[in-house]
Parts: sequence; structure tokens; C-alpha cells
Amino acid sequence: MMQIEVNNKKIQAEPGEMILTALKRAGIHVPTLCYLEKLPPAGRCRICVVEVEGRKDLVTACSTPVQENMKIKTHSPRVLNTRKKILELLLSNHPDDCLYCVRNGQCDLRQLADEMYIRTRDLPRNVKKGEIDTSSLSIVREPSKCILCGRCVRVCAEIQTVNAIEIMQRGSLAYVGIEDDKGMGESWCINCGQCVVVCPTGALAEKSHVEMVKDALGDPKKYVVVQHAPSISVTLAEEFGFPVGTDVDCLMVAAFRAMGFDRVFDTSFSADLTIMEEGSELVHRLLHGGKLPMMTSCSPGWVKFVEQFYPELTENVSTCKSPQQMMGAIIKSFFSERENIKPEDIFSVSIMPCTAKKFEANRPEMGRNGVSDVDAVLTTRELAELIRLYGIDFKSLKPEEADDPFGQRTTAGKIFGASGGVMEAALRSGYFLVTGKELEDLSIEPVRGLEGIREAKIKVNDLELHVAVTSGLGNARKLMDQVRAGRKDLHFIEIMTCPGGCIAGGGQPRNADFEKFKARAQSLYTIDKNEEIRVSHKNPSIIRLYDEFLGKPLGEKSHKLLHTHYKKRELYN
Repeated sequence: MMQIEVNNKKIQAEPGEMILTALKRAGIHVPTLCYLEKLPPAGRCRICVVEVEGRKDLVTACSTPVQENMKIKTHSPRVLNTRKKILELLLSNHPDDCLYCVRNGQCDLRQLADEMYIRTRDLPRNVKKGEIDTSSLSIVREPSKCILCGRCVRVCAEIQTVNAIEIMQRGSLAYVGIEDDKGMGESWCINCGQCVVVCPTGALAEKSHVEMVKDALGDPKKYVVVQHAPSISVTLAEEFGFPVGTDVDCLMVAAFRAMGFDRVFDTSFSADLTIMEEGSELVHRLLHGGKLPMMTSCSPGWVKFVEQFYPELTENVSTCKSPQQMMGAIIKSFFSERENIKPEDIFSVSIMPCTAKKFEANRPEMGRNGVSDVDAVLTTRELAELIRLYGIDFKSLKPEEADDPFGQRTTAGKIFGASGGVMEAALRSGYFLVTGKELEDLSIEPVRGLEGIREAKIKVNDLELHVAVTSGLGNARKLMDQVRAGRKDLHFIEIMTCPGGCIAGGGQPRNADFEKFKARAQSLYTIDKNEEIRVSHKNPSIIRLYDEFLGKPLGEKSHKLLHTHYKKRELYN
């Protein structure tokens, strides 16, 4: 460690690290707009400038390395004036529609303007033009609100390796767009929403289904049911001031009932159902020479990624629908028949951590006889908006349980929310399906974690099952390139679109960092550790569903309702 002086105080710094990193560790706040944790600094926005003794020009804290005995001023008059001028230039090009903006109250630009005490407009207005792009099923672009920080472009290119959006032209003509000025829905965007999460303004947002759900709740002809994904209960808490990772499952169920939903179901139930089908599919492929390695199909952004960039590997992807779509199919078949309600009279809502789930629900193969499995998808953020819209005091609610039969879950279904959770749940039940015995240790640590590519080997009778787990499509691309190049030792691969899995999905609360992701994941694993039923094949409601309706995993009815197919997607260019 070395010493540097910041605002006349000594702090510790590591050789080679950037000034901003040292300042953050010391609890010294310097504003940023283009900075992204875990990516190389861009130094694009220049909001983070600081004054270094002995240097003529201000330097960007995010991209300037520390030096021994460096003396820094983070809020000198020169620094504050420079930051203010940069902000005033950005604001002169920005619309004044904060009251109607999707980021009202959560806008980094507005917060920074408040922090810099900007109270008057001193520069002439020159608001950018640009039509709102609603061509995507998941994401809305509003170019007039873009401040050219480049965050969205970087996360799409450097983390997800999709490159759907880019900075076009240069200088005063620069803008974020899509090649040939196509719409988002015409690009190779995989709908993950990571660009939405990092956008500091309202330039990018999920396509809202809030009004659609509100209208359905107010329609006496509609029977409105809702399902909530495994990770939602440990992330929704942040929207209402609870500590990060707090499990608010039962408060959320109470909120659904207070809003008027007729039934409340837990998607962790259909995650257990997914494991029964997917585990059986893996066993079938292993025993009968099926396409290997088999790859998970729970994450719709990942599925579209394969269809676009690795179409020759679509046969490797499990044919199982995601838990969202399985639940939707069961609601509009088994539940519909049992309750004597026409499928078209059921309005099925899902609460998901993922903007790509909106795209998935609209895939033409996700329904039967012109009736969609899922009618509307709300992100975690949208659910918080809906709760506030109905005037519900979330913290004062009395806990309630989800409805049977689709409210009973195991913790195997619950850990789907973290990267590695699908694999761990599948291995627990897959081992039992082959051996008739339970794994001695149900906590499979090698597949847990939020970063990189993890591999593990599990002995199943005479077979050593070799599995891999990763999240983030940049990591997925590395694995797919290995498979494409002929790697044959892997049997099963879990891939989640968003880095860290659903706990870090594109629909989750904004301004979360890696430490928050870890806290969310730990909450799920604590639930898994403390509850009694930890394997999907022991869920009594799952057993009953097969006995009364589905028959058996991979059976005729299961295949018709719970499985799907994929297709090669042509890229526009």
C-alpha cells in the first residue's frame, strides 16, 4: 500500500489502482456518469474530474492511476465549477419533463444536478430530437433523454457481447443508435435489459405493462392470477427501504391480494416442475445418445442469443419451457379445467426479474389455440410502481401465504434466482432419478458463485457427470465457442443471461452493486439451508400434479404443455 493525500488527509491506496477506486474505499464521494464497476475506465463524461497538485489540467479520477504522495483536491472551486459547466451543457440538451419521466425520482442526472446545486438555466436550450423507439417487445428507447455516457453501449458490447447498440457519428452529431437506424426490435438485441439497469436517465426503460395489469384488475370479466419468480422476494425489499436481501415473500403475497388478484402463485413451484422435466430430459439424453452437452432453457435472453449467434447449437438447448411459461401453461390448462374457467377469461400475470420475459411471453409458440400462456409481465420495478399506485403501505401488511396447489415449493425451486441454482436443483433431482438415492450433501458449492465459469464433476453410479455454470453472455460466448470448436467432455451447462443470474436481472432495482448481488444470493441460500424440503421431486403438489393431470415427466401431456422448440433467427445485417 502507498499513501496519498486527499483534501489534506492521508489515505491508503494500492499501487496501480485508479484514484476513484481509492477514494471510494476511503468513503470519499466523487460523482460519475460513465463509470461502470468491473469494466475498464472510459473517462468519457468527465464528471469525476479532480485537481492533482503539480498538474496543469484536471484529471479524471476514474482513469488516472494513483502515485506515491499524490495530493488531490476533490471539491476545490475549480473542480466544482468544471463539473457544474459539464452538467449545465448536458441539461441544456435535456427535456424538462421530469414529472412524466419513467425515472422520476430515480434519475442520476437529476440527482447530480441537485447535488451540484444547479437552480437556474444559464445556457440556451437545444433539446435533442429523436423519435421514441417502441419496436422492441421489452425495451423502450427515448433518444432525447440520452446523455451519451456510453454505459449502455459498453455493457451490451463488453459484458453481453451482443453489440446491439453503438455510438453513431462523432462530436455534436453523436447519438446512441442501431446500425442502419433500425429500431431495437429489428436489431440483434436479446432483451436482457442490462442497458436499462445502467442507464442514468430515462433514455432506456422496460416496456411497461402496469396499465395493462391495472385494467385487468378492474375488469369484472377477468379472473386475474399472478405468479412471482424466485428472486423477487429478496429484491423487492429494496424498493421499500428494507435492508438488501430481506425476504419479503409473505408481505408481497399480501400486497397482491390487497390489489385484487384472484389467485397468487409462486413460480418456484414451476421451477420444481422444470427440474422434473429438465432432469428427466438430461437422464434420457445420457441414456439414449441424445444431443450433449444439454443446456438450460430458463433464461429467454440466453435462448435468443443461441438462436441468433449459435443456431447450430439450438438442439443442445433443453426443450423445457421456462418456469414462467410452465406456470402459465398449467394455469390455463389444469387450473382452468379444475376451476371451470375458460382459458381466455384468465388474465395471467408474472412478476419477473427480467425484461426478456416480456419478449418470451410474446413468442408465438408460448400458447395454444390463440391463447397466450402469460398475458402480462411486470419487472420488480413495475411491481413496486403498482403497489404504490394502489396506495398500499407495504411495511404495515400482515404476512400471507401463496395459494395452493401452485404455492407449495421446495428450496430447490427457490435457488433458481442465483447463478448456479438451476444446476444445483437439477443435480439434486437428477441424481435421485438415476440412483434412487439422495445426494449426501445437497449443497453443491462448486456450482455456486456469481462470476466466471464454474465447472464440477458429480459421480452418478458409473458415470462422472461433468457440468458447467456461468452467467453473463460474454462468459456464455466463451463456453459456446469451446463447444463449437469440438469440446465434448461436458454433459450439462447452465447459462443465465444476466451476470450473477436473476438476482441481477434487467428488471431488478437499479443502482445495485456487486455487494448487493451477493447479499441477494446469500438470502436465497439461507432460505435453502433453513427449510425442510430441498429437492424438487419431493414437492407434494408436484407429485399430485403428475398423478392427477400430467402423467409422468416427458409424457405426452407434459411434452405438449411444458416443452417447446427453437428456431434460427436471421440478423438484419
